[in-house]
Amino acid sequence: MRPIGFSTGALAHGDFRRGLEMLRGIESGPIELSALRENELAPLVEGLESLDLSAFTYVSVHAPSKYEYGHEAEVFGLLGEVAARGWRIVLHPDTIRDFAIWDSFGALLLIENMDKRNSCGRTARELSAIFDRLPQAGLCFDIGHCRQVDPTMNESYLILREFADRLTQLHVSEVNSRSTHDPLSCAAIGAFAKVACLLPDRVPVILESPVRDGEVEQEIERARLALPSPGNNTRSTGAIVLQRALA
Repeated sequence: MRPIGFSTGALAHGDFRRGLEMLRGIESGPIELSALRENELAPLVEGLESLDLSAFTYVSVHAPSKYEYGHEAEVFGLLGEVAARGWRIVLHPDTIRDFAIWDSFGALLLIENMDKRNSCGRTARELSAIFDRLPQAGLCFDIGHCRQVDPTMNESYLILREFADRLTQLHVSEVNSRSTHDPLSCAAIGAFAKVACLLPDRVPVILESPVRDGEVEQEIERARLALPSPGNNTRSTGAIVLQRALA
């Protein structure tokens, strides 16, 4: 069974402690601690020592999606505290100015493919140019971003085929035309299922769907339908599960 968890930023905008609280009592193997805005990173890093993450089998941290020009070394230094724990760091490629410093994180660094607003990292070709400069980095594949860029899912197929050996984490949600995240729809579930066979069961799934208290398990159920594991009977019971998930 795929390990499926949440980004704290999806559950509680800018409040990683609240996001963790919303997952209390819910079986959830992976977790992504979110610091999408630059001013969220230092409080997150300073609070790591006080967090009880024993319930989670996989922990990653999402780096800021933008930061002030000239702050790159400071952001890198704070994330060094994360790397020292052996946790993965998810980074948007358009935030990189000095590839050499980020390359020092090796395989702990995960480059995320981008949505249509960005000028790099959207396609297999664009990602290839980035990985040429970060040869040890892994891939955080955002399937919602890729579907927005190419609704046919052909680009998803190309990325997953070309970078299969780098695939380390998945981001899953609906990504709308405004490039913001939504809970999974029937259309997204059907589209994602087309490439689920290329996604090994071992790769942790991080949901970025914005959901409220009481909706976490329902969204996890939707994700299991969207990303069926090879050999299970999800497709044969898909109509029943989908009806329950979207009720």
